[in-house]
Amino acid sequence: MLRKKITVFLLFLTDILKQTILGGGIGSVVGALGAFFIWLLNTAAGFTNRFEYYYLFLPLAMFLSSFLVERFAPAAEGHGTEKAIEAVHKNNGRIKAKTIPIKIAATVITIAVGGSAGKEGPTTQIGAGAASLAARALRLDEEDTKTLVVCGMGAGFAAILGTPIAAAIFVAEVLVIGRLNLKNIFSALIASLAGHYVFGLFGLRTEEMPDLSGFAVSVSNAPAWLFMAFCAGVFFGLVSLLMITAMRGSARLAEKIRVYKPLKGIIGGAALALLALIFNKNYLGTGVEYFMTIAGGGNVLPHDFMLKILFTAITLSFGGSGGVLTPLMFVGITSGSAFAAFFGLDPVVFSCLGMLAVLAGSTNTPLACIIMAFEMFLSPGLVILSALACPVAYLITGHRSVYHTQFIGESKIRAVYIAPDTIEAHKEKIVYKNGIPSKIAELFKKKG
Repeated sequence: MLRKKITVFLLFLTDILKQTILGGGIGSVVGALGAFFIWLLNTAAGFTNRFEYYYLFLPLAMFLSSFLVERFAPAAEGHGTEKAIEAVHKNNGRIKAKTIPIKIAATVITIAVGGSAGKEGPTTQIGAGAASLAARALRLDEEDTKTLVVCGMGAGFAAILGTPIAAAIFVAEVLVIGRLNLKNIFSALIASLAGHYVFGLFGLRTEEMPDLSGFAVSVSNAPAWLFMAFCAGVFFGLVSLLMITAMRGSARLAEKIRVYKPLKGIIGGAALALLALIFNKNYLGTGVEYFMTIAGGGNVLPHDFMLKILFTAITLSFGGSGGVLTPLMFVGITSGSAFAAFFGLDPVVFSCLGMLAVLAGSTNTPLACIIMAFEMFLSPGLVILSALACPVAYLITGHRSVYHTQFIGESKIRAVYIAPDTIEAHKEKIVYKNGIPSKIAELFKKKG
């Protein structure tokens, strides 16, 4: 018996060492790749933004982006994270090497000329691709390959957002809705920490969020704050649903246009340029400068978040390449600020809360977003509000997601059944069990 316990202990210790070496190694590589990608993107955007009407080249940029992806690496299509998820679920973590340079090039072309997209998704896919290459070089088996790919995803996420703990939880949550995969949590955490700190060695910084370290929820004001956080969670869940619906609707519209795929980029680019001329340039590119101004208490327009959703849906459905997380941050911050303005609340607190809750609702990762509240803002008060708003937004969106390759592990509520390990959220079935949700469903059934 003692011999068996010692053997088991040594096996665990060996596995810890293996995970540390693999996670730390791939995290360091991804951190460096992320730094190169961001440097390239910043350089290109710095050049194009010197020209006032740079976005008039969007039709050409979107055509080139779509052509590169269509011709050389179809796996680089979309916003990145969903392709990395798909690789884990369907391809045992295998990603072709050419996906990495094509994803970098297509994203830089798209964003630098004004396409509304983000940088986290591409970095996540770049990290997953680098991990897949490393796994093949090391001749790892399928299980270890998938683990390393998840580590690469976490490292890419952590490098750009600067939240390594949230990144590790994010990749544990994001693969399957309703299931938290803790099997790879240690290696993912090591990789995320390595990616974060190696990225920082290149002198690149993540966006500095407002300082909310002094914000607290006391016993006396807790009921009011928690009530508004609950109401805000419902609102942010609806905003998340709007984002998901717009993305899906725009993708279906693009599919109905029967032309050579890169030509759709010209159509989408022309639409974006026209919208920018009608409104303004705030919704082009990542939009970081604008939404950081709003997060700091700047004036927001009520329609800001809706226009950003429209710009992003067109960009990512008509040939543009880039992530969806930065646009979600934009949408969350501007919708949160608009919510605060309507009810006369603190705009800084609710813009930051909106960012976290919209991320949680749109990506089905409430735990990661609650942890992000502390890592980004060092605010116990915001963590408390997020612990209510994020799960509410997560539930409001049902089984929908901006990542159409997410598997659904199990239903979020008892009254609705959905087959496990499916990606088809529309196949939900109402089941009748004891409880208020079932009684409500019965009521509607009788009325129908």
